[in-house]
Amino acid sequence: MEAALSLITDILFVFFASFAATLAVSLTRVRRESSDLNAKQASHSQPTPRIGGLGIVLALVIGTFIWFAGEDSRQSQGLFLAVAMPLFFVGLAEDLGYFSSIKVRLLAACFSGVLFVLVFGQWLPRLDIPLVDQMFMHSSFAIPFTIFACVGVTHAFNLIDGLNGLSSFLAIGIAASLMAISFQVGLDAHSEAMLLVIAAVAGFLLVNFPFGKVFLGDGGAYVLGHILVWTAVSIVWNDESVSSFAILLIFFWPIADTLLAVWRRMIKRTDITQPDRLHFHQLVMRAIEISALGQGRRELANPLATVAIIPIAVTPMSVGVLFWNNVQVTAGAAIFFFAIFFISYQIGIRWARRSRRSPPTKTKT
Repeated sequence: MEAALSLITDILFVFFASFAATLAVSLTRVRRESSDLNAKQASHSQPTPRIGGLGIVLALVIGTFIWFAGEDSRQSQGLFLAVAMPLFFVGLAEDLGYFSSIKVRLLAACFSGVLFVLVFGQWLPRLDIPLVDQMFMHSSFAIPFTIFACVGVTHAFNLIDGLNGLSSFLAIGIAASLMAISFQVGLDAHSEAMLLVIAAVAGFLLVNFPFGKVFLGDGGAYVLGHILVWTAVSIVWNDESVSSFAILLIFFWPIADTLLAVWRRMIKRTDITQPDRLHFHQLVMRAIEISALGQGRRELANPLATVAIIPIAVTPMSVGVLFWNNVQVTAGAAIFFFAIFFISYQIGIRWARRSRRSPPTKTKT
């Protein structure tokens, strides 16, 4: 009973630390007003601080010292956060207006990934694909592949950070899913780390959603992506019964959206690093504007799009958690969900084009 009360106290402390720090950040002056509002991928209409990740990182650092009772676990969690800091500071520089190119941010994600491998000696040991898994027996292949894949997922979190609360809700869902699997396989330190992430992100979310008083920013999105994906790698490394496809399902939405963006830009023969306004969440937001609210109601369409997407995005996560040790089921589910995602997107694009071409109907007076 005493241990449970202590845990609840720690959770609340981290939550309020994140909330207070994020609230303070939301009151700061905005340095990138014009560039943010004029950005091609912008989905808001008011200048907003982009350094909300500061509150989350501060809460994670504080939580590390009050949360983990054992010296070894505290040191391990501290090192885990430390290897993510190069990526966080590069992203934060972008948020503050010291523009860092996407190549610099990807290199920073790669550097933090290399640090993780060097410090913890862990990487993806398999993909649960028989012929491919033979190549993973060689660290010279497995380590570069792991870093490349994790950089991609980390960057994916920045790509989906386009609606109020979307990245945060998904981060909480992914952390909860990883926590559930860690608990089932006895990885207590991983479970505690994910619970810490949930508390920190929830404090930020209270300020960010529904009306976007502060944004996660590149610093926050990248560091969350890094923490979550490398925790997943560590889980697969430490327990061979965890299906790699279950992890894929847990990260389904950011991965699917990023693959779609790469495919879309390759088809158009444009630079895959250049932003656009054709992400799935942007399509949903415009659909809500056109079909329900009307133009000029983006302040409502934005959070409503998040509410519409979350149940869809959580469904693959739930399947991954329920069948965490079943390779066949999770592999089949991954194929199914990817097919549904891409088909739904194509249907949505065609609907959007027809809606744009159709002239507005006139009402009789």
